[in-house]
Order: sequence, then C-alpha cells, then structure tokens
Amino acid sequence: MVTNSHSKWGVRLGTLALWAAAGASVVYWGMRLSAPAGGVAVPVALPPPAAPDAQALARLLGGLPPVPGAAPAAPVASLSSRFQLIGVLSGRQSGGGAALIAVDGQPAKPFRLGAEVDQGLVLQALSPRQVQLGGSLQGPSTLTLDMPLKN
Repeated sequence: MVTNSHSKWGVRLGTLALWAAAGASVVYWGMRLSAPAGGVAVPVALPPPAAPDAQALARLLGGLPPVPGAAPAAPVASLSSRFQLIGVLSGRQSGGGAALIAVDGQPAKPFRLGAEVDQGLVLQALSPRQVQLGGSLQGPSTLTLDMPLKN
C-alpha cells in the first residue's frame, strides 16, 4: 500500500511542475513581447525622388540607340507624318513624364515635357496614349500624336 500513495504523490508533483513551467513560460513571453524596444527610434529622412534617365527610358519603351553615320530620311510633306509616338511615361508630379518619339523615320528618342522635339515644336502635354506638340510650352497646340493601336 505504501507504494500506491508514493505513486499518487509523484504524479501530482509532476503535474504541478509541468503547470508551473507552462505558467512561467507564458509570463516570460508575455513580458518579452510587451516590452518596448531597447533603442531610441530615430526618424528616417527619405531621399528626394530621382529624375528618370532619358536613355534608360528609351530602352524601356523600345527605342533603339542612334546609329552613328546614319543618313537622315527624306523630309515628308505632311508635318504629322514625320512624327511617330512610340510610348508615353507620365510622371506623378506635375510637369513630370516623357514621351518616346521617332522623327523622320529615325530611331525613337525620349523627350521630357517642355523639350524641343523638332525645330519649332515643343512637347506640351502628355496623356496615357497621346501627346501634344506646339510652338511653346504654354502656347496653343499645333500637333497631336496618338499611340498606334495594338494588333
């Protein structure tokens, strides 16, 4: 009979030890997770947004690098047929963005808003599939180029 009472007390003490360990673990992790961070938080200053690289933009929109010594194409009678809009990248900030335009059959080049596309024509406005060209940035628009439709 003596062995039976020792056995009951052994199970009871073992169970008590397991519950005590579980409770201590809960208290430890609760205090560890609720404690504030050890260091002082320093505010981080974000760098100003960088202007896009014009040549990288041209490659992104499918433009080819200019070929040295390439002969210019013959002038075309109609002003609008001299220009082909290849791609448009609108900026988030006002005045941002660029267009990839091919002039006279030459490889396409990137032009930022306000840049001179050809003699007497400045890139005035950008929209997702269209650009407007004119004599000056604030002047009236003289030419509108649309993106070609996808096949």
